[in-house]
Amino acid sequence: MLPKNLCYALTVQSAPLEPLTPKPVPTVVTVCRRLVGNPVFETVIVIVILINAAMLGAETFPTVSGGLDHAFDVGYNVILAIYVVELLIRLTAAGWSPREFVKTPWNIFDFIVITASFVPGLRATAMLLRLVRLARIVRIIRFLPDLHVAMGAIARSIPGVASLAAATAVLIYIYGMLGWLFFGNYSPEHFGNVGRGMMTMYVMLTLENLPENVDMGLKVSPWSVLFFISYTVILSFLVFNLFIGIVLNAMEEARAADRKKHESDDLLERLRSARQALEDAERELQRTHRDDRK
Repeated sequence: MLPKNLCYALTVQSAPLEPLTPKPVPTVVTVCRRLVGNPVFETVIVIVILINAAMLGAETFPTVSGGLDHAFDVGYNVILAIYVVELLIRLTAAGWSPREFVKTPWNIFDFIVITASFVPGLRATAMLLRLVRLARIVRIIRFLPDLHVAMGAIARSIPGVASLAAATAVLIYIYGMLGWLFFGNYSPEHFGNVGRGMMTMYVMLTLENLPENVDMGLKVSPWSVLFFISYTVILSFLVFNLFIGIVLNAMEEARAADRKKHESDDLLERLRSARQALEDAERELQRTHRDDRK
């Protein structure tokens, strides 16, 4: 009588393997997905964007752009054609599914900026046409990872900055009212009403006109220096430091999120590689099994 383990091994070896479908031929969608993730593809688009920016800058110099209007128009049309091809490649990589395409916010921005060039009557308005061409340069942020982190930090800091801005506006209003009460009769050009007082306080955030305002206040009362010192400490120093802290904290959160995203992408890529290796190994086992049966 054969041992149980040996019987199990013989059963497994004698069991027919299920037929495995042949390795699929890469489709257009697969090719486009590989192309979109290729660094060479991204480098080419970045070069095109930089050429677009250089052409827009050259047009501001009459000595350079004079007599080259036709050449610039041809260049812009070629660049637009490249952008359209890029957009079609990205749309194909998404499987021509609008839902998949709009999952990436930059795809939405690219679609709006590129299709805006085909709006009827746009070419007849030089300013609008230049604005659309200028908006295309913003697309370079998509291909620079560090700028991705910076833009993410800006987005994350908006709630905190908005709260800080509201508090700053309240403080400026309070100090504008106090300035009107204390110095309205002595310096009407700066504190004639609450609006002028707030404007003066707003400019003083950068310490721009602090010395002259302090001199004016000292002529009214020696105690007025407390007004300007408290304002400088609370708003010019404290608020600015809070603003910097909010931005730095948002930057750290954006970097952590970007790091986590890259780790997830690396894990997915490893899983895909492992799956492909398993499929290749299974295919090789089937080929060996068929050869042994022959």
